[in-house]
Amino acid sequence: MADEQEILADAQDRMQKSVDALTRELNVVRTGRASPVLVENLVVDYYGTSMPLNQLASISIPEARTLQIEPWDKNALAEVERSILKSDLGLVPNNDGAIIRINIPALTEERRRDLVKLVGRKLEDAHVAVRNIRRDGLTGIRRLEKDKAISQDDGRRVHDQIQDLTDAFIARMDGMARDKQAEVMEV
Repeated sequence: MADEQEILADAQDRMQKSVDALTRELNVVRTGRASPVLVENLVVDYYGTSMPLNQLASISIPEARTLQIEPWDKNALAEVERSILKSDLGLVPNNDGAIIRINIPALTEERRRDLVKLVGRKLEDAHVAVRNIRRDGLTGIRRLEKDKAISQDDGRRVHDQIQDLTDAFIARMDGMARDKQAEVMEV
């Protein structure tokens, strides 16, 4: 049976993983500038195996609004292009037979607003994940109290620590989302 310190450590670890997941999701939201993060985790069907693009090709930025993808195996070029087209990124690849270039178009005001809403939805999903972790931790503490493994005073103290953790992680997530929304709205 877990003690209160294990419950706290588990909650903190899982909340950190939620923050890391939100970071990865926000990195994919495009801002009008070219960034390898936009496409590096696109899944490409390569000889019957699904692989992330960054394991099949080098991704570079020759200009501020251009991504260049150079597959190590030229036979994968068509599959890479197909994956980019199938993604919901709204990017159009230009295949010259050796490399793929993607011009990142400037974002319209409407598209910027849509992306800000998308960031808000991703943030809310992350909030829900952290709240669920808090609920799991509090359930564990209540179980320990019920089994008389800890006193009610200790249970209240750990309860407050879990709430403080939750507040801190949600504040970090809010800051990350605010920064990303400002970056998206930047012209």
